[in-house]
Amino acid sequence: MRSLFSILFLALIFSCTESLNEDNLIYENETNFTSVKQVTFGGDNAEAYWSFDDKNLVFQSNYNKWGVECDQMFLMGVDDTFENDIPKMISTGNGRTTCSYFMPDNKHILYASTHLDNSKCPETPLRKNGRYVWPVYDSYDIFVSDLNGNIVTQLTNEEGYDAEATISPKGDKIVFTSNRSGDLELYTMNLDGSNVKQITNVLGYDGGAFFSPDGSKIIFRASRPKTDEEVEEYTSLLSEGLVQPTEMELFICNSDGSDLKQITFLGNSNWSPFFHPSGEKIVFSSNYESIMGFPFNIYMIDIDGKNLKRITYGKTFDSFPVFSNDGTRLAFSSNRNNGGTRDTNVFIAEWKD
Repeated sequence: MRSLFSILFLALIFSCTESLNEDNLIYENETNFTSVKQVTFGGDNAEAYWSFDDKNLVFQSNYNKWGVECDQMFLMGVDDTFENDIPKMISTGNGRTTCSYFMPDNKHILYASTHLDNSKCPETPLRKNGRYVWPVYDSYDIFVSDLNGNIVTQLTNEEGYDAEATISPKGDKIVFTSNRSGDLELYTMNLDGSNVKQITNVLGYDGGAFFSPDGSKIIFRASRPKTDEEVEEYTSLLSEGLVQPTEMELFICNSDGSDLKQITFLGNSNWSPFFHPSGEKIVFSSNYESIMGFPFNIYMIDIDGKNLKRITYGKTFDSFPVFSNDGTRLAFSSNRNNGGTRDTNVFIAEWKD
């Protein structure tokens, strides 16, 4: 799944007080940022996604001071900050949620939730036999909700994991990850849940997918076990509802799954990709320069895999970069300015190319 606060937990282990300009929250060499605003001020906050009209964002948080025990969805206006205020929760408050996204009408969101299986938060294992893992909950299904937290439609009801749904900027298609085939593959469907089509079919965890601005292409991250040992490890963990996300690369394909190409060969974990407004570049998070697993920073690369550029220069964790639809702002999550605590917060940067 994209919204994996277990990876944020590991970032916290490496957390330290970093040197930055406290006035504008910009590190040296972050030349694509003209200003940075901190939105949240405690807990684990991530995956902030813009409404189609760029007036609001939806994000997820497990901040216990907001009355939640695990990830729930919250609404914010583009000018809001929550140093003293509590944002409006727009998920049910039951189960665990992940991966919310605005519908084209700007009045509804979709997200995945486990609440039909159990109103309580499911356990979140961080390690299996000493290996760092992510849980893949079979109880996740995808729902549409209004902005008052009322679920209006259930889009998936297949047995197994259905999550990580995002919507084409054209407003006509959803892409999501499911293990209904026995592996974690990408699927598309219409906004009402009809016309489901599987678009990837290679062993490995395909997820975190987003459409290009014109809706013609999809970018995603994937693991690709190759050796017999890697295949055995992957399939064994998946049978237990777990994946190991330490080796992932970025892939691009047409919206129907054709012309699949790998665009990064960096090693380590490359994930949370999102299209630049031009449609010709990708921003993503990576720890490929790290020896110990951290830091994660944000990078940009052409869709043909050329011209890799580093965007952020944090010491622990910068990830989940998401451009506004007009291309003027970048929302992201970061450990910056957390005073050496375990907090990961949402920030919005004014962007310049």
